[in-house]
Amino acid sequence: MQIRRLNDNEQLPMDLLLTADPSHKLVKEYVKRGECYVLDHKNEIIGVYVLLPTRPETVELVNIAVKEDRQGEGIGKRLIEDALHRSKEKGYKTIEIGTGNSSVGQLALYQKCGFRMIGVDIDFFIRHYEEDIFENGIWCRDMIRLAQDLD
Repeated sequence: MQIRRLNDNEQLPMDLLLTADPSHKLVKEYVKRGECYVLDHKNEIIGVYVLLPTRPETVELVNIAVKEDRQGEGIGKRLIEDALHRSKEKGYKTIEIGTGNSSVGQLALYQKCGFRMIGVDIDFFIRHYEEDIFENGIWCRDMIRLAQDLD
């Protein structure tokens, strides 16, 4: 298994990206401005993440996804660790990530990887998504913001 930057001439793994963010429009917008990394295994992309510079010395991990049939194997943690390493290597001092209030598994994973909660963007998903999102039986309304210092 190898994590590598997706080449500009390669097709985006849109199906996989949309499992983490259901807005085709938003995904296309931030992928254009960021860097997309993929995890290849036997010529198949099974994981993806996107790093998006947001402010001086700050980068955001805006999308992280693992193929459903490969979840629970530590791939998500491996992707996050790779994102942390690459971000530090590029000179960023802080990495941020946001997830829905209903994403209980992701919230646990991010905290296990060293992220700390820094805020809540109330009604983010109501303002930015046309359809309601439900996950784990919970209405996804708010964006939970997390960050980690890289020094």
